[in-house]
Amino acid sequence: MLKRLILCAAVALCGSVHAAAPSPNATAKFLAGLSTGGGETENYVSRAVWAEHAAQFDKGWAQLERRQLSMIREWGPQFLGGSYESEAPMFYMFSGPDFLYANAFFPYARTYILCGIEPVGTLPDVTRIAPEVLPSALANLRKSMESVLSFSFFITKNMKIDLQQTQLNGTLPVLYVFLARAGYTIDEVEFVALDRSGNFTSAGKGNTPGVRIDFSSDEGGTQTLYYFASDLSDWATQSNPGFVRFLEAQGRGLTLLKAASYLMHGQNFDRVREFLMNNSSVIVQDDSGVPYRFFDPDQWILRLCGRYVGPIDIFKQHVQPALANAFNARVPAPLDFGFGYQWQPNRSGLVIAHPRAASALPPEEEPEEPRIRERAPVSMPDDDEA
Repeated sequence: MLKRLILCAAVALCGSVHAAAPSPNATAKFLAGLSTGGGETENYVSRAVWAEHAAQFDKGWAQLERRQLSMIREWGPQFLGGSYESEAPMFYMFSGPDFLYANAFFPYARTYILCGIEPVGTLPDVTRIAPEVLPSALANLRKSMESVLSFSFFITKNMKIDLQQTQLNGTLPVLYVFLARAGYTIDEVEFVALDRSGNFTSAGKGNTPGVRIDFSSDEGGTQTLYYFASDLSDWATQSNPGFVRFLEAQGRGLTLLKAASYLMHGQNFDRVREFLMNNSSVIVQDDSGVPYRFFDPDQWILRLCGRYVGPIDIFKQHVQPALANAFNARVPAPLDFGFGYQWQPNRSGLVIAHPRAASALPPEEEPEEPRIRERAPVSMPDDDEA
């Protein structure tokens, strides 16, 4: 009888521990180095480890806010017009878990749709990570985000390694951090999947795995973030059309393209390029997105910011004479923040494209006479694979 009581008590205790697992919002704040008031999560790491983790994230975010985010918030309303405050769906292909810049450029979108080849991963639960392992897991999380905090983009080869760790794997921990640091509250997280028709099906049964995160802030209502792991090449979307069909059901949206590996410059990503050009009310991109030659000036209102100095060395075959001529033929507005592979502010360039048929913007003034500018290639350390 005594043994049975002890066993029942042990089972009840295990059940209570599992039931008391931290909420997604508490987990996100913990991973982001933000205090949860000492309640749900902070007892699972020593004060010294926690203080170091929080201090490093605080320092990185303070620099990011000063160098990037505050400048994008000032730039956005002026250069994106009504698109900056639009609640339309936001499309960010080849994004990985980069909610950071999706939200910076389009903070009012009600639905964010991100897509990359990186796996979704498992639901983070710091209470299931051994205390002696948690410090290294947190350090690896910071490491996986170093490039996007410093250069504005993820380095794919690093993400393949960093997101495969056992404790905090996939894109979810990174998405959690970005949401928490952006000041949002995570309300609900659900694994989802798409069937071939683009409809939701039970997670694990569809061809396209993903996650839905509902989040909110004090200033506005609930917003939704989707991240799907999907190959966007033509042959892949032909054999598994579910994700593109899901996109097509969303209506016209806001598109961001950054550090997209020049994939749409080849011949195997026509379908995703055509979708974005046919279904976007604005496209904001660096030179690695839609090739400039596809923007017919009779159909698109084009605005340029910053400079075009050509691709970094590993993508030097994708230099665009048409884009160089466009930058040389006018005086683009300056760009005070870094964006894309040419991450230095004085070397970054942006193309803002509005389709004339769907835009209320006035046509741009005629560009100035062409001027010759010298351009020199630039290479970034440790970028043998982007």
